[in-house]
Amino acid sequence: MILGGMASGVTEVEGLLEGDDVLATARAVEAFGAKVERTGDGKWRIEGAGGFTTPVSVIDCGNAGTGVRLLMGAAAGYPLTATFDGDGSLRKRPMKRVTGPLADMGAAFDWQAAEDRLPVALTGGTLKAIDYVQTVASAQVKSAILLAGLNAEGVTSVVEPEKSRDHTERMLRAFGAEVGVEEMGEGWKVTLKGGQPLTGTFVAVPGDPSSAAFPLAAGLIVPGSEVTVEGVMLNSLRTGLFDTWIEMGADLTITNRREAGGEDVGDITARHSTLKGVVVPEARAASMIDEYPILAATAAFADGVTVMRGVGEMRVKESDRISLMVEGLRACGVQVEEEPEGFIVTGGGVRGGATVHTAHDHRIAMSHLILGLAAEQPVSVDEPGMIATSFPGFVEMMNGLGGRID
Repeated sequence: MILGGMASGVTEVEGLLEGDDVLATARAVEAFGAKVERTGDGKWRIEGAGGFTTPVSVIDCGNAGTGVRLLMGAAAGYPLTATFDGDGSLRKRPMKRVTGPLADMGAAFDWQAAEDRLPVALTGGTLKAIDYVQTVASAQVKSAILLAGLNAEGVTSVVEPEKSRDHTERMLRAFGAEVGVEEMGEGWKVTLKGGQPLTGTFVAVPGDPSSAAFPLAAGLIVPGSEVTVEGVMLNSLRTGLFDTWIEMGADLTITNRREAGGEDVGDITARHSTLKGVVVPEARAASMIDEYPILAATAAFADGVTVMRGVGEMRVKESDRISLMVEGLRACGVQVEEEPEGFIVTGGGVRGGATVHTAHDHRIAMSHLILGLAAEQPVSVDEPGMIATSFPGFVEMMNGLGGRID
């Protein structure tokens, strides 16, 4: 959506995840001057004008943390002023991790309420390239800087200590930009020369591993189950959860490997499995940071202890996901130890029978509902409406597989 709005010409998209976050981003791109049209189920057409223009009203990103941070990066490269805002949850999320480097490039920010929190007014244009070294790998920060770098003077670079997801780099190339990648130990250096034009293209979006994780998890923990999810992205920087499940003894098979939209994809089948606890390598966190909640839910049914450390980033997602998962699992009778940068789950029988506080977080809600499918007693969540943020149709799909979510 964002690259299509920045590009010249028409971008056709199919297989789009039409969650609330993506729809909020689509509205934002349209507010910046692109023509955006839904042409069918998961099919969209974006006609870009070769750049963003000043919007007539506030850019409301709803709950979309990725959306607002990437949009700020893209908008920073154009001579415009725009105010970004979001819902109550998004207003609590830190923004300086993105606005800091963008300010170093020449963008100006006027915090409307509290510093480091939305709403904020951005004034862009006349950017200069920077060499930015991240202390913690973050695809959001990297992507925002690269999008700004497209319209900056000079060569912009981002160094990551560990490799984060590289979808933006792949997509930039699909739109005609040259992006350099240099291996640096466990991480890499990504470089982009400013002044490169983007040209609209066709994009087939692979299935999202983060969404696929939920029905696959249900297949692993509900006795007698077998679930196949087709066309799942298998980018090696996104498959940390699947690797971890296999180490836990999961009966997880991948077939029909192929390429779609510039990404490796395949069909994944999960069968009910006897799982065992493992120590998840801290270096794997960047490849599965959004999947730790559902990993914790499956670890509750494993034999032994599952240790998840080096995941402090979970505390600044839509919620403090470490604290909420600990609270929810304990309420369901699971033994959990909370740490500053992680948590430890001791598996066994799961009593369930609790109503879980989700703090408007879609992944907390879905993870506990999946937990409830195999618990001794039903598990309830207090705010299921937020699931539509990333997974519209979640309840209907799970019920279609044989679950019972009311």
